[in-house]
Amino acid sequence: MKFGKRLKQHVEETLPGWRDMYLNYKDLKKIVRLISSSLECGKSEAEFVYLLNNEIDKFNVFFMEQEENFIIRHKELQQRIKRVKESEPPSQGEYEEEMARIRKDIVDFHGEMVLLVNYSNINYTGMAKILKKHDKRTGGLLRLPFIQKVLEQPFFTTELVSKLVKECETTIDELFPTVVVAVDTKETAIMIGGDGIFRNTVAALMTMKEIRKGSSTQSHFSLPALDLPDTEIIRSFQLNSTQLNSPIPTI
Repeated sequence: MKFGKRLKQHVEETLPGWRDMYLNYKDLKKIVRLISSSLECGKSEAEFVYLLNNEIDKFNVFFMEQEENFIIRHKELQQRIKRVKESEPPSQGEYEEEMARIRKDIVDFHGEMVLLVNYSNINYTGMAKILKKHDKRTGGLLRLPFIQKVLEQPFFTTELVSKLVKECETTIDELFPTVVVAVDTKETAIMIGGDGIFRNTVAALMTMKEIRKGSSTQSHFSLPALDLPDTEIIRSFQLNSTQLNSPIPTI
């Protein structure tokens, strides 16, 4: 599948509030075509660079807002877990209800963080691809300096979010070692994900694996292959990735 179609599909599958935050790949492609065919290529080139810089600013603002929100939510979840462990023992029913709420919230939280890492990956990949297309069609040399600039941007720096993802996975494995998955005949239903977050996360992981898998076209601009850790929640994602790709049985 070509990158433009993959990006469009991913945007349609992501959270509604995130859809306008991705790379405007379609318009950038149009400008590249204009640059390679227009007599006013200087004007189109300036527009292309301007739009690229605007896209980088958009990515940074959105990414940093989400990252700050995740730091706060992570602390709140840890405090909730600590309160439950240290408080006077409630009734078994109340304890199970509160732990069920925490489980849902922490899995949703994990899913959103995975989506943000994927947001960084797919926008970086889109930038690299559109710059490669620009240089090939125009004979220009924008790709290297722009990629060097992108590598220094906040939206590309995912170490903190990745650290929170791993901490979240450790907490899930420790508190909820069994992830229950129910499969409907028409669609995959994740019992603990809620609100489509788990399903969106499965789709994001599939996209990340696709754009980061090794191939003959890999270069130093490509992201490394995705190596998923061996945790219960990741195994559950991989299980559901298989189910989402399987044909739906007929009745």
